[in-house]
Amino acid sequence: MTISINAAFDSGNIVVESLAGTSARLSIRKDRESDFYQWFHFRVACAAGDALELAIEGLANSAYPDGWPGYAACASYDREEWFRLDTSYDAGRLTIRHTAEAPIVWIAYFAPYSMERHHDLIASVAECEGVTYRCLGTSLEGQPIDCLEMGTGDTQVWLYARQHPGESMAEWWMEGALEKLTDPADPHARSLRQKCRFHIVPNMNPDGSRRGHLRTNYAGVNLNREWHEPTAERSPEVLCVRGAMDESGVDWAMDVHGDEAIPAVFLAGFEGIPSLKDEQMAVFLAFQKALAANTPDFQTELGYESSPPGKANLSMSTTQLAERFGAVSMTIEMPFKDNRDLPDPARGWSPDRCKLLAHACLATLDQML
Repeated sequence: MTISINAAFDSGNIVVESLAGTSARLSIRKDRESDFYQWFHFRVACAAGDALELAIEGLANSAYPDGWPGYAACASYDREEWFRLDTSYDAGRLTIRHTAEAPIVWIAYFAPYSMERHHDLIASVAECEGVTYRCLGTSLEGQPIDCLEMGTGDTQVWLYARQHPGESMAEWWMEGALEKLTDPADPHARSLRQKCRFHIVPNMNPDGSRRGHLRTNYAGVNLNREWHEPTAERSPEVLCVRGAMDESGVDWAMDVHGDEAIPAVFLAGFEGIPSLKDEQMAVFLAFQKALAANTPDFQTELGYESSPPGKANLSMSTTQLAERFGAVSMTIEMPFKDNRDLPDPARGWSPDRCKLLAHACLATLDQML
């Protein structure tokens, strides 16, 4: 019997080039109106005991070829528990091998965070005491840009994720953050809700998320290069969020992402903004140091190079918010690969670790305030 492969579902992305028995040659569909491609998510129908060999080809020209060496694909039988597969990479071809234990196996670049789960998250948190729901606007395809607000303090904190929709770990982080902040027994949450007003956007790019994009919205636009001049035609998602930020002001902000190549959790800041203040930078560096002390999943050795003085790219949210509001803003990056410092060969960097990292970030913010 020949296996069958399908990706016609929420965040699905794969092209079947050929099938032969329990082997397949596959490729990844590019984001709409864009050349970016790296995210994949598909299901294989087979027989228990089948020795699957799935080769995804054409990856030398993918968005981040350095993301493939040392990477292991994610899989699940129940779409709840995700584990890593035997995966190798050579000359633009990613080969996934697995002996099936059930008739359907789901395979993805990282544990997906579906739009259905997103709607469940919004619905459940919106019911919590002290939480206000706002729809800030709609995406190009008409999906709501959901925002959850809570807290009675004066410090304006914005948390937002999935500008790049294929970075699904970002919304797992958001689920962890919202679980902590709405836990009536959590002492950090009680303290933070007294000090801060939180504005939380768990998914800034619902169109790209549903379409199985890596990096762009419906128009093929990278939202994290639109913050200097967003438009209703190209980037209404950024336009409505930045407009709400202009109304509230921003004191602290965290933009949640995933990095394809670097096997670590790290922060990127705003060193190169024209109006940089010493105390603004000092608070960011203190937060970074405190987070490293609070969780061994975070480190400061690996990361991006800092922009030279005055040379920051103000089209990116973290630098735009630091410049626009004098905010302490940051991008937190999590790995698609395993975490180098505390590897887990069975699960790699996982949804549970994303959620625990969010808990640590919020506890650190409470200490800083």
